[in-house]
Amino acid sequence: MRHQEVVGGHYEVQNPVVNIVFGLVVAGVVAWALFEILYPRLRGRFSRRSIQGAVGLAGILAGLYTGLLLVYPDNLHLLFGPVAGLAVGVAVALALREGLVRVTSSEDGPMATLVPAIIGLAVGAGAAAYIADRPESGLYLSWAVSCLLAGCVGLGLYRGLYVTLRNRARSPLIMLVASMGILLAISATITIVFESAPRPLPPAFGSGPIEFGGGNIKGFNFFTVGVSLAGFAGLLWLLQRTSFGRSVRAIGDDEDVSKVVGINTTVVIAIVFFIGAAFAAMAGILSGHDTAIQPRMGLLLLLKGWIASVVGGIGNLYGALLGGFALGMVEQFGIWDLAGEWKDVISFVVLILFLSFWPKGVLPRK
Repeated sequence: MRHQEVVGGHYEVQNPVVNIVFGLVVAGVVAWALFEILYPRLRGRFSRRSIQGAVGLAGILAGLYTGLLLVYPDNLHLLFGPVAGLAVGVAVALALREGLVRVTSSEDGPMATLVPAIIGLAVGAGAAAYIADRPESGLYLSWAVSCLLAGCVGLGLYRGLYVTLRNRARSPLIMLVASMGILLAISATITIVFESAPRPLPPAFGSGPIEFGGGNIKGFNFFTVGVSLAGFAGLLWLLQRTSFGRSVRAIGDDEDVSKVVGINTTVVIAIVFFIGAAFAAMAGILSGHDTAIQPRMGLLLLLKGWIASVVGGIGNLYGALLGGFALGMVEQFGIWDLAGEWKDVISFVVLILFLSFWPKGVLPRK
């Protein structure tokens, strides 16, 4: 039975079925991911059944932990704080190791391994203790939990549905239609479970208005812009500077050739689905804090994102940034003397014009 109540001006929702579904999805995704990572490395030492049992147990534990987080959201600072601290510690250790390797030109020895590990452990423990002592951090920890859950759902959809469709589909149009159908189905399910009324999120930092350039803007909006730029820079680094990014670009150019040269296209595309879903979740969270969240908000945001990619050039990361900025400017200045409802009309007129005269966009992919 669904339980809803209004606390502090926002809704708290507990639905056992939803919690169980998320737990099962996380369990399946973790087990599959660990098997894909460990089996090629351990199959010479352990049997397939032993590895499956180990990763299955790890998946079950991850699913139970996810259910615990969802059942007790008010205690995220205690339940998820150690995981956040561990992530901070690992990030610090890896960054230090990378810096020391560049300075010393050596990957061996205590300076390159032990020292970063000790510093990372200390920083992670300090971060976990800091978070555990601040219940108000639960709101921001929920952002990370939401992005991870969305990524697991995206990866689960790919592994459970899209792999089959990609193997059987004769045309990319089938994938597009299937994606729209899945989006509508998920939106309808969310509407049934949580109702269709917009829900305001708890106020975050910077919710008060700030006078800037003759107008009022929230401080949180500056944070949103900063997160968007950081996300773009992170994706750019991932695609241009890492072996994973080179694999992604190779698959985008020719998937069959990528398979021939030894790239595990299934795993790489699954990671792309995870990252894309996590980014979409963060976009929804930031947008929801500025206005409110509702079941069908993703459809319009998806269409606007597609229009921006067409304007900038599909498949070009720089084009996506340019297209999004250009579309936003056209929307805002296009309704200078018109009602705000015309904004969406202007967006789709821009789409029709570009599809008719500049189908490759401003910065076409080379």
